[in-house]
Amino acid sequence: MQLPLRAARALTRRVVRPVLGTRLSPAHQRRVIDALMRFPVLPTGTSVRPTTLGGVPADRVTTPASGHDRALLYLHGGAYLAGSPITHRAVGAHLADATGTVAHVLDYRLAPEHPYPAAVEDALAAYRALLDTGLAPERIVVAGDSAGGGLALALALRARSLGVPLPAALGLISPWVDARLGGLADHIDDPLLTRGWLELGARSYAEHHREHPEVSPLLADPADLAALPPLFVHAASEELFVDDVERFVAAARAAGAAVTYRRLEGHWHVSHLYAGMVREASEVVAELGGWLRSALPNG
Repeated sequence: MQLPLRAARALTRRVVRPVLGTRLSPAHQRRVIDALMRFPVLPTGTSVRPTTLGGVPADRVTTPASGHDRALLYLHGGAYLAGSPITHRAVGAHLADATGTVAHVLDYRLAPEHPYPAAVEDALAAYRALLDTGLAPERIVVAGDSAGGGLALALALRARSLGVPLPAALGLISPWVDARLGGLADHIDDPLLTRGWLELGARSYAEHHREHPEVSPLLADPADLAALPPLFVHAASEELFVDDVERFVAAARAAGAAVTYRRLEGHWHVSHLYAGMVREASEVVAELGGWLRSALPNG
């Protein structure tokens, strides 16, 4: 049974958005959101098992389409405060299916208990662990949404600074690229995000590092942006991040990065989470997955 896009928007506004604010503690937010997202609709034949990558917990997700010589590292969103492999199981599984990879949905450390740079260190440890299995970097793609999209960029920036080979491509779903929050599209009535929750996340994760490029990739040096692997970027017409994402896309292109961008009209922040339940969400995940697959060998 498929849910209409408008019904999913209303559900997000009335049920999910009230949880993600400043009324509940981050620990309480995590418990409630995990409970709400515990029943995803996955591709037929999906297998999910807990594992670790570089000492970091993760879910290893495979579908009948998964090739074991290709990997997807998925970094979930949640303002660095919430989110888990449970909340992002659907998007991880549908991306694994569309990319033909084994997906690893990382359970990186969250703020306020673990502020910056904990998430970046966990992402790098997991990425290095994939390389240590013998996978060539050109057989690995990294994707993430919201804070996880910003984290995917931070991972690439950190890897480059250390001389670690970069993945084949990055898939960015409404990435959080500026923790200063000065460029939010406040004129848009976002069904999910609120400025208050984003401020809590930015303050809890990186209060004294908001202008660091690993926290605000929009501020990265043009030479670092130019060295990024090819990027596929989605943003939604009904989200607070849309202007910042488009500023980042323009900056990356101006620096010389290869960027494919699409603004999703009628969508809100990371509507991709409804993949399997909402036709339009499944379609945009398939689009992202198809592009990432084309960046891999024999794609």
